[in-house]
Amino acid sequence: MERRGARSNGMLPLLALHAASEYYRLERKPPVTAALLAANSLVYLRPAFLEPILPSIHEVWFNPHLILKNKDLKRFLLSPFYHVGESHLVYNMLSLLWKGIKLESSMDSTEFASMVAVLLGMSQGITLLLSKALLVLFDYERTYYDEYAVGFSGVIFAMKVVLNSQSGNYSFVHGIPMPSRYAAWAELVLIQMLVPGVSFIGHLGGILAGFLYLRLRGAYSGSDPLTVVIRGVTDVLKLPARLLRNLFPFRRRRVSGRGPVGGSRRGIAASDWRCSACTYENSGWLDVCEMCGTNRNDNGNVNTMTSRPLPHYSGDLPLEELRQRRLERFGR
Repeated sequence: MERRGARSNGMLPLLALHAASEYYRLERKPPVTAALLAANSLVYLRPAFLEPILPSIHEVWFNPHLILKNKDLKRFLLSPFYHVGESHLVYNMLSLLWKGIKLESSMDSTEFASMVAVLLGMSQGITLLLSKALLVLFDYERTYYDEYAVGFSGVIFAMKVVLNSQSGNYSFVHGIPMPSRYAAWAELVLIQMLVPGVSFIGHLGGILAGFLYLRLRGAYSGSDPLTVVIRGVTDVLKLPARLLRNLFPFRRRRVSGRGPVGGSRRGIAASDWRCSACTYENSGWLDVCEMCGTNRNDNGNVNTMTSRPLPHYSGDLPLEELRQRRLERFGR
C-alpha cells in the first residue's frame, strides 16, 4: 500500500540540523548538493502539495526485468530518489552531504550537476547491463534480474570513486585507513557484510560508473556537452535578475571611514567628509584625517592647522608618501 506523508522518527530533524551546521560554517554554500538533499527528503516525506505528481514507490522500483520489458524510463531515472525507510534515507544523505560538499567545492556547481546526472545515468545503465549479462551467461534470474531496489547509494558509490581520485594515497573507510584506489571496493564488501538486504549489483554498478566517468573525463578536454547545456539553462534563468540589476542599480552604503584617495565625490555617504589636503574619504565620526592627520572644523570644513604642522602639498601626492605619513602618525 502506498505510503502517504511518511513520518519521521527523529532522524530527519537531526539530519537537517547537521546539514545546516555544515553549511553555516562554509564560506561557499554548494547549491546542487543542497538541492539533492532536499529532493531526496521531499520524495520520502511526500508532502501534500507533491502527492498528485509523485509516483508511488511501487511504480519506481528499479527492476531490470520490468525496465527492459516495458521500456520503463520512470523506474530507470526516478528509483535513486526513493528510499524504503528513514534510516536508509538518512545514511545515504549523510554520505551525500560529505561527498557532495567536497566535490562541489572543488569544481563549478554546473560541472558538479552535470557529473551527478552522468553518474546517475551510467550507474543505472551499468547495473541494468550487469543484471542482464548475469541472466544470459549464468542464469542468475532470481538473484539480480528480478531484484527490486531503490536508493541513491549507487550514485554515491560513483561519487566516492571520483572523490578518491582527488584525494591522497590513503582514504578512510568507516575509520579504517585504506589505499585510495581500493577504498570504494573495501566499502562495497564491508557494507555487504554488515547491512543485510542491500543491492550488491547496484553498488557495483555505481563503482564501475565512477571509474568509467574518470576514464572518459580524462580522455576529453574541455567542458562536456551536458555541462554546456546546464550552464546555458542557468544563464537563461539568471537573465531576469540581471535585467533588474541593470534597471535599478544600487550602491552599498559605506559603513567605515576608509576609502579611496583622490577621485570624485560621487558615492560618498552624506556623513563622510573628504580631506582637502590629501582627498582621503573619512568617516563623519572622525575629526582628524585618518590618512594625513589634518584637522576638520566643526562646520564640516577642513583646517590644515594641526598640532604637528604639515607642509602644504597638493592632493596629487604619490600614494606611497601618503602611506608613509599614515604609518608615522599611527606608529604602524
